[in-house]
Amino acid sequence: MEWKREWKSLLWIVAVFVSCYYLPVGSGRFDKAVIESLHLVKWYAQEHVLLCLIPAFFIAGAIAVFVSQASVLKYLGAKANKVVAYGVASVSGTILAVCSCTILPLFAGIYRMGAGIGPATAFLYSGPAINILAIILTARILGPELGIARAVGAVVFSVVIGLLMHFFFRKEEMEKAAAQMALPEEEVSRPLWQNAFYFAMMIGILVFANWGKTEDTSGLWFAIYSNKWLITSLFSAAMGICLMLWFHLPKWQVVLAAAPPAIMAVLFSGHPTVAFVAGVMALSLLISTREDETGEWFRETWGFAKQILPLLLFGVLIAGILLGRPGNEGLIPSEWVSRAVGGNSLMANFAASFAGAFMYFATLTEVPILQGLIGNGMGKGPALALLLAGPALSLPNMLVIRSIMGTRKTVVFVSLVVMMATISGVLFGSFF
Repeated sequence: MEWKREWKSLLWIVAVFVSCYYLPVGSGRFDKAVIESLHLVKWYAQEHVLLCLIPAFFIAGAIAVFVSQASVLKYLGAKANKVVAYGVASVSGTILAVCSCTILPLFAGIYRMGAGIGPATAFLYSGPAINILAIILTARILGPELGIARAVGAVVFSVVIGLLMHFFFRKEEMEKAAAQMALPEEEVSRPLWQNAFYFAMMIGILVFANWGKTEDTSGLWFAIYSNKWLITSLFSAAMGICLMLWFHLPKWQVVLAAAPPAIMAVLFSGHPTVAFVAGVMALSLLISTREDETGEWFRETWGFAKQILPLLLFGVLIAGILLGRPGNEGLIPSEWVSRAVGGNSLMANFAASFAGAFMYFATLTEVPILQGLIGNGMGKGPALALLLAGPALSLPNMLVIRSIMGTRKTVVFVSLVVMMATISGVLFGSFF
């Protein structure tokens, strides 16, 4: 066995050396792909890490600490009522307007707490796929048929994929269920409604801090966007009150922690992200040194960040090299993708599903990208296939999923998404 490990190490060294030796530096396409990858990483860091991932990490840490394992097992565990478990998991995206990366800390939180593989993967798929704003935008720009098909397909997908994952790994699930039955009943320190309200405040911060700009100049969506930071600050204030009343943090410490973001909001009124970052830092300093459950909350949050963030940034970098940013090219020419998804054939639908699974789509960006592809001859079937596979998966997303539930489960999950998106595209294309 020792010599096998040495040979494996040698092969890796040789592979890395040969890759470096023949690195095509100076080639126009390669150099442009590297620049595109760096642009994509910069854009991702600016647009997603601060406002999307950091709140998601705190929510995931809170799930691990504040939500009793008994509650997770009751509603999402391997022995939970299937109607309740899949019903809750499959409609989560209507509340969480998140992308395929932001859902990962939340998925990791419930999976580690004992959620069954079926409900957990249903939640993992539905979170970014059933985004109500994206579905409305799809119907308005790409047509009501695609909008309705996307909504129905995403809900059905999440349930079917979850059930199939449970079926394929039923032996492990039975063992998990047996182990869960032997767990002692946990003591609950707060009523369920208090924890639910606190989570609602954190989800409110996540949703409204990332509320996208609308093309409308009046109406409800425009009003929400115009006041998104005021709404976010109200959720933050309510969260601070919860920390004082229900988590027993000293009032003077919470007020002191609220001062920096308030000051930054006044000094940098045109840059609300500065106040947001100040609030995150103040909260972290407030709870990081405590020995109670709020201190454990910070440690769990930091653990998720250490595990997930490096893999996401690495995945975004690789995705940028291969595919570039929307509207720009990486190593793979965009014309290859456009040519592969023309018409409504089985191969066109598979190509759309496969490409969508590896590309990175920020929330709502898939719609204008698809609008351009349809204008270049993409069929309606492949368009639906990409809509069902793209927002829920990406290369960065796959790397993190593998670190959470292993290679085998990740391969099965990704294969199910691609396969079902392909079949749905074929069926939709044959009717429309």
